[in-house]
Amino acid sequence: MDPFPPGRRVVVTGLGALTPIGLSAETFWEGMMRGESGAAPITHFDPEPFATTFACELKGFDAGDYLDRKEARRLDAFSQYALVASDQALADAGIDSASLSEQEKQRIGVVFGSGIGGMKLFQDQVIEFHENGPRRLSPFFVPYMILDIAPGLISMRHGFQGPNYATVSACATSNNAIGDAFMLIRNGMANTVVCGGTEAPVTKIGVGGFAAMRALSTRNDEPATASRPFDATRDGFVMGEGAGALVLESLERARERGAEIYAELTGFGMSADAYHISAPHPEGAGARLAMQMALDTSGIKAEDVDYLNMHGTSTPLGDVAETEAIKKVFGAHAYEMNLSSTKSMTGHLLGAAGAIEAIASIYAVKHGRIPPTINFETPDEQCDLNYTFNEPVEREVNVAVSNAFGFGGHNTTLVFKKFEE
Repeated sequence: MDPFPPGRRVVVTGLGALTPIGLSAETFWEGMMRGESGAAPITHFDPEPFATTFACELKGFDAGDYLDRKEARRLDAFSQYALVASDQALADAGIDSASLSEQEKQRIGVVFGSGIGGMKLFQDQVIEFHENGPRRLSPFFVPYMILDIAPGLISMRHGFQGPNYATVSACATSNNAIGDAFMLIRNGMANTVVCGGTEAPVTKIGVGGFAAMRALSTRNDEPATASRPFDATRDGFVMGEGAGALVLESLERARERGAEIYAELTGFGMSADAYHISAPHPEGAGARLAMQMALDTSGIKAEDVDYLNMHGTSTPLGDVAETEAIKKVFGAHAYEMNLSSTKSMTGHLLGAAGAIEAIASIYAVKHGRIPPTINFETPDEQCDLNYTFNEPVEREVNVAVSNAFGFGGHNTTLVFKKFEE
């Protein structure tokens, strides 16, 4: 594949995260370095009737600590998370929207996604309708449930008038958001884009729906060890909640501001399995195409990749299919680089997964440390790569790749590189 047409270089200047193991990007990274598990019994509702009774919830998060309390009460949690994570990322990037000119705000976009949006609000309003009729429905029901309200609220909060929309591709959602932001900046349609993903799926209908698919782990007696990618005893993923936000800028704009640059985003790939509504292609055909496109469009050779943050959901089929795809793309080098699944610690944040895993990859480049895949006990002969089991590893990381795949056969890959003038 030919590289992207010549365009502007795109760099990462701000990070924000709300995760089950840390309520900022830095504390998220520290939790990963300790090998923490975010899984615990569900507290958002009584889980006793459900086949799975645990999840990776946010710990100690109160939206009123960050947002106007009246506003926070109206918003579904997925919007709360998006606003807080994006505020963190903008502050980290040193961007104060109050001090920007109107012309500057017109060149700042927001691309933010969610896999399922306002699930709790939808659930509550359906119950309200059923019990009390249509006159009791909230006027905020539709506008605060829809997925695109997250980027809309971010833009309204800061006055950003550049490109503004939501992406949705199940668990590939926030990689798509970051990839779109990359292309908008590269092609000159924006100078700066706040991008990422948010999800608040730990609700009765959310947990019940995924449990009905038999997609979730049922290791209810040992929730902290339930997310165990690549382990022979894995039995499904662990649901997580939270948000991740990145500030991407053109290199020229970042230099003008004197911004700190975490890494350069050099490539993006996407594809479709065209195979099944939820199961991955058994040979990872779509995943292979996305990874190869990302490498080709970045101009980076497979053997130059040091770390790959895998989608690695801890499902029997998914982990094997992704492993096979990696072998086909990277050949012998697949055994030389470090890989890991940080979902072993955070659980699966669905539409927000790609964003927090992109942050993990960026920090790996910055700090020269590989996050671990925790909870490994029993080898699986079909998963035979270097998954960085149980402990972080010191290693210089010049190039990091991050995968995110979703129901419907959506595949996305990002390539981050150590920034060089």
